Amino acid sequence: MLDAGHARNALPQRATANVNCRMFPGDSVEKVRGQIVERLGNPAITVTPHESENPEKAAPPPPLSAQVYGPAALLAKKHFPGVPLIPTMSTGATDGRYLNAAGIATYGMAGRFGMPDGNGVHGLNERISVAGVLAERDYLFDLIQAYANSKDGK
Repeated sequence: MLDAGHARNALPQRATANVNCRMFPGDSVEKVRGQIVERLGNPAITVTPHESENPEKAAPPPPLSAQVYGPAALLAKKHFPGVPLIPTMSTGATDGRYLNAAGIATYGMAGRFGMPDGNGVHGLNERISVAGVLAERDYLFDLIQAYANSKDGK
């Protein structure tokens, strides 16, 4: 988000830019700041990070064990035949970043499909279809049941 000047008909005396970053687990704010500075290629531009919402201790992603991935893949075949289950990582707002940092492995499962335009995520037209919500509900219900009924309790 850019902000410059005080009037539309006057040259700005200053300009600021807010860069909203999604950081990978384990990356420090200073490392990302350094990458931004490097890509700007102008030492006269000051880059000052805002206070981070991330926990002090950055945690690596939890392991993708068979106990987690197995039931998810099996049920994906049932609910979404012919569609591969591809693990992804969301670095957006989630309590997982705090739980993982505390040593509690945390996973998120989505059972919905996104549109090529991103479904208007975080925009004024953010949306998902009713059919998509119902399909996701059914998949996640079965997945929760599978985890709850696992023999080893993991």
